[in-house]
Amino acid sequence: MPVLEVICSLIGWFCLYAFFSWTFTQRGPEWNCRLVTLSHGVAIVLLTAYVVFIDGPWPFTHAGSENTKLQTFALATCLGYFFFDMGWCVFHRTEGPVMLAHHTASIACILVALLMGKSGCETCSVIFGSEITNPLLQTRWFLRKVGLYESLLGDAVDLLFILLFATVRVGVGTVMFYCELTSPRTTLIMKLGGVFMYGLAWVFMVDIAKFGYKKTKAKYKRWRENHRLRELCKENLDSNKNN
Repeated sequence: MPVLEVICSLIGWFCLYAFFSWTFTQRGPEWNCRLVTLSHGVAIVLLTAYVVFIDGPWPFTHAGSENTKLQTFALATCLGYFFFDMGWCVFHRTEGPVMLAHHTASIACILVALLMGKSGCETCSVIFGSEITNPLLQTRWFLRKVGLYESLLGDAVDLLFILLFATVRVGVGTVMFYCELTSPRTTLIMKLGGVFMYGLAWVFMVDIAKFGYKKTKAKYKRWRENHRLRELCKENLDSNKNN
């Protein structure tokens, strides 16, 4: 268990939060915490992408294998962040039970992988799939705060978020979930953790699908109203010309 790496990671994320709080004094705590979340999302996606796709081993064929040094470093870095974010969320009471359950399950799975020294490759792949949509989620929040969400950029962020979540976290995640369950090297506790995380992914997917449907319906209704208004203006203009 790389206790020192986890502690250093926790201190590092807290110091980054303190730096953002000192820099953006006019902003609230959530703004600065989300800046830390955005920074972690970008950093951990790049790190786990290298671990999964370049350094190896391939998680679809080596689930349950011994952890490499780089996998251990990535897991410790991520665990330190989750400790920081979990503490912040509990202190400020900003998240509901589903998100807190997701954080708790993430901490537990990473802890088990570090303690056993196994299953680092599939754990890193799950982190990659889970965090790849996080920067978009934070971008969406920042766009809302600065008044730019109701724009083409906001629509593009939402669309990309939904597509990535559906294809990577649910689509590819289903294949990873199957490989983990059928791997003879994966321990029972990691398989149970995989079941819980996969179930949470579908809970989020249902909520995202509902959001996408409501937003698309609202956009279409607004488009019809604007189209009808343009037609009325055109008819009134033609009527005035005839008179």
